[in-house]
Formats: sequence, C-alpha cells, structure tokens
Amino acid sequence: MGILDFTLRLLTGLVLGAAIGLERHWRQKRAGLRTNTLVSLGATAFMLLSIEIGGDASARVASYIISGIGFLGAGVIMKDGLNVQGLNTAATIWCSAAVGSLSGMGKPRQALVLTAVIMLTHLILRPIGRRLSKLTFTQSTDMEIDYLFTIVCKPQIENQVRVLLMQMLGNEDDLLLQSLSSDDTEDSDKVSIQSVIKTASPQDGLIERVASRLTIEEHVAKVSWEIIGTQSDL
Repeated sequence: MGILDFTLRLLTGLVLGAAIGLERHWRQKRAGLRTNTLVSLGATAFMLLSIEIGGDASARVASYIISGIGFLGAGVIMKDGLNVQGLNTAATIWCSAAVGSLSGMGKPRQALVLTAVIMLTHLILRPIGRRLSKLTFTQSTDMEIDYLFTIVCKPQIENQVRVLLMQMLGNEDDLLLQSLSSDDTEDSDKVSIQSVIKTASPQDGLIERVASRLTIEEHVAKVSWEIIGTQSDL
C-alpha cells in the first residue's frame, strides 16, 4: 500500500469519527469529539496494519477491535441505583470503531453511509424516544416524586443558569421539568431560580449530579433541592 492511500484512509477515519464526535460533544455527552475521533482513528490504523501484515490478519484484527472497544465502552457505563447510564455512549463508541474499520479497509463510501446513519439515529430517534417517555411517564406504576430545585445566583448570569439547567434536564429522559421561575431575594445582589421537577421513580443521585454541576458555575452562591411531593399509583 502506498503512502498516499494510507494517508487518505487514515484521514477518512479521522474526519468521519470527528463528525460523530461533534454531534456527541454538542449534546454534552461523556464521550465527545476527541474520544470518538481517536476510536475511529485507532480502528483505522489497526486495520491498515492488518493489511500490511497480509493473510487472514484483517479478520483477526477486526475481531480484536470489536472485543477491545467493548472493554472501552464498559468504562463509560455507570450504575445509579436501579438505573444504568452510558449505554448509548458505549454503543456510539462501538459504532465509531466500525466506521474506522471500514475506512481502514478502503471502503470510504460504506464508512460515510454508516456515519450518516449513526448521526441520524441520534438526531431523529432521540426526540422520538423523549416523546414516548413523556407519553408513558404518567402511566408508570412506580412512585412519582416532585423535586423542588433552588439556585441562588447573581442577576447577570440568571439567563445563563436557566439555559444550562434546561439543557441538563433536557438530556435526561427520567426528569420532567414542570415549572421554572425566578424571584428576588433579601439580598438585592442575588436572584433565586426555582424549578419543580417530576420523576417517575426516585432519582436522588441524578438530581444531586445536576446540583453539583451547577455549583461550579461562577457567581452561583447556592444550589439546593428537596422532595416536595410523592404519589404512588400502586
């Protein structure tokens, strides 16, 4: 294989992996631009290496990539109580490796089609899944819980904090934002943002992670949450 062909295949894996990573980075997922790019680039490089070796090395290296990426994907899967998070991210990493493998085997059109399908899956099926979650939310047989979320911050970052909170809640299918309001505090230099969040089951860990993320924002003085209501369908 010539150096030009080698470089073109490597660049194909890099560009397509970066395209997947950009969409993931925009969604603020754990595995974003660099992770998906490196996974695709690495898979491309290993497939190119197998071609240089010759024989049945390509099949063996492909199987090793599949199993190796499985271990990498397992690292982004976390368990929070009865909920498992990160499966979608792990699956995306696996798909990025497939894109890189196709690029390394000299199949850029197939790699491009796969990249497009991966991105369309995230862009189209995500809102469909969110709508289905909302439709079945009130039909859950678990205990519904209302959380009151309070953020005290300076007025100049109020809009920024509201947008950040809505983005974080929008990324979680288990949380449903019911209301969002702002009130003045005794300290004229601060404003209180309050939101009521409904969940179909206890989500204390998830709520705490949202609170922890907001506390590191500059000019945020206080973040707190409490349970203000529960209702069981049983």
